[in-house]
Amino acid sequence: MKRRMERATGQHLGDSPIIKTSVRLLVPFVQLFGLYVIVHGHYSPGGGFQGGVALGASFILLALAYDLKTSIRHFSEGANAVLANTGALIFTGVAALCAVMGGLFLDYSALDKLIPMGPIEWRSFGIFLVEVGVGLAVMSIMVSLFWDISSGGEMDEGL
Repeated sequence: MKRRMERATGQHLGDSPIIKTSVRLLVPFVQLFGLYVIVHGHYSPGGGFQGGVALGASFILLALAYDLKTSIRHFSEGANAVLANTGALIFTGVAALCAVMGGLFLDYSALDKLIPMGPIEWRSFGIFLVEVGVGLAVMSIMVSLFWDISSGGEMDEGL
């Protein structure tokens, strides 16, 4: 029945100009809010995980309102893989650099030997770097999981 209705009208049942326009207007604000949560996460509640989920949700919202191909056009699979690996590398790189510089794993004050800013400033900046890494990784993994589940691993046709 659904296929016959799609052929007869030339539209998908879920096509709605109101939803598409709303999503097109809403996605930049969701992404801006996600970036804000990541960047401000070392000063207040929130951080990398929550901001990464908000950023990932913006691309999932595009896929739900339009289709999977539109979401992939705005955030390609290659960019997704690069950002996921970059996020994990930032997190583990900062942690390992702390250990190499003579501190404990994620002891940001040890990075003061590398660039003398003071241990308190390094703790703040180190947390910021880790939050950025976590945010990138969470966003990319969340979007990748949605793409894979919604398309059955085919990545050519989604929900």
